[in-house]
Amino acid sequence: MLSIGMTAPEVTLRDENGAAMPLSSLRTKTLVLYFYPKDDTPGCTMEACAFRDAYEEFTQAGAEVIGVSSDDPSSHGRFTAKHRLPFRLLSDPDGSARKAFGVPKTLGILPGRVTFVIDTGGVIRHVFNSQFLATKHVAQALAVVTELAAAPIAT
Repeated sequence: MLSIGMTAPEVTLRDENGAAMPLSSLRTKTLVLYFYPKDDTPGCTMEACAFRDAYEEFTQAGAEVIGVSSDDPSSHGRFTAKHRLPFRLLSDPDGSARKAFGVPKTLGILPGRVTFVIDTGGVIRHVFNSQFLATKHVAQALAVVTELAAAPIAT
């Protein structure tokens, strides 16, 4: 799995509308990229709703939240509408983004749940890996985003 200080790989995925979304196009802000197993499952719904509930805090700190799973764009569209998610969900049907980021499987079979915080230069600033602490991903990511927003800009 990629770790803090490494450069995030360039991947292009499809959003809930089927539009191609290269991750590099999101580097105008700090990026909170979270990989989750499946739309509309209990843990994934709790995680998505926790990101939704904290979304304003993320945006005020200059960050964008993006979720990634293997579900197709139409599933993401339904999940987004059902839970009023204000952020994009991207499809990774062949697992290429998971592989590029080194997201491990849980128990060797379940798609992993990992959150990366990536700065505007593409450098990974935080990684949190836990299948079972879905909402803790949000708290940890928000703390890092807030810290990055408060840090002086190096010249």
